[in-house]
Amino acid sequence: MDVLILGCGYVGTAFGLAMAQKGAIVKGSCRSTLRARALTAQGIEPILFDGTLNAALERAAQAATHVLASIPPGPNGDPAITALARTLEQYHPSWIAYLSTTGVYGDRQGGWACEDDTPTPLSIEAQRRAETETTWQSITPQAHIFRLPGIYGPGRSALEQVLAGTARRIDKPGQVFSRVHQCDIVSALMASCAQPNPGRIYNVCDDHPCTSGEVVVEACRLLGRTPPPLIPFEEAELSEMGRRFYSECKRVSNLRIKQELGWIPAFPTYVEGLADCLAHLDRNGH
Repeated sequence: MDVLILGCGYVGTAFGLAMAQKGAIVKGSCRSTLRARALTAQGIEPILFDGTLNAALERAAQAATHVLASIPPGPNGDPAITALARTLEQYHPSWIAYLSTTGVYGDRQGGWACEDDTPTPLSIEAQRRAETETTWQSITPQAHIFRLPGIYGPGRSALEQVLAGTARRIDKPGQVFSRVHQCDIVSALMASCAQPNPGRIYNVCDDHPCTSGEVVVEACRLLGRTPPPLIPFEEAELSEMGRRFYSECKRVSNLRIKQELGWIPAFPTYVEGLADCLAHLDRNGH
């Protein structure tokens, strides 16, 4: 296997390391020499990519058997598509995955969001994701779409927010969110590699949509801290992005990926997920 990760960030790097453990050659794009050095130290061959196609990236795309695309689209779309559409159309990797967002579903007023639902994105960011999903599937029939909700994991969880003093409990009755642990995203991608189903869309999330305040309370319990007080939504003084976040309420279904790929989340709720994050905190001495 020859793996190319377009956007070697939090999830992309974890996927690359998992594929390397399977014996794959792994290359990943990044934007800075500092990040390139970090990838090299982890055993991933870095490719600098500023949005303009270069010889190293084209060679990597030509050789790739597996491609993971995770670069957020900007006003001009996904730079990876702009740079590599022609190459990928010509060389046909056996598996391509695009990491999208459950934000494409917009607001479901607390109802369930499933893959066959018509996307109704509300934010400009989610609109761009929906458009990029369509573009990826139009340029290559090998493309799979994975829609992700709030991503957390070691180094990026409510534990860090509590320790930094930035955790808040905002009270908006009936508001729930779905989330997914970094490791469960990686295992879903690995399951797809083992059982490709080109053109398929999968939600990847845990089994327990809930309020963000519940997660903060559990993080405080694990750390022996007093939970922050509940703040009524109307008094929270959220940023524009924060208000957009709370304007959407949905429960995301993971039934399809369980049934079709046999995927089972290792962290079915935030309780197991935060326990794992705490173990990594303790292991790192923080």
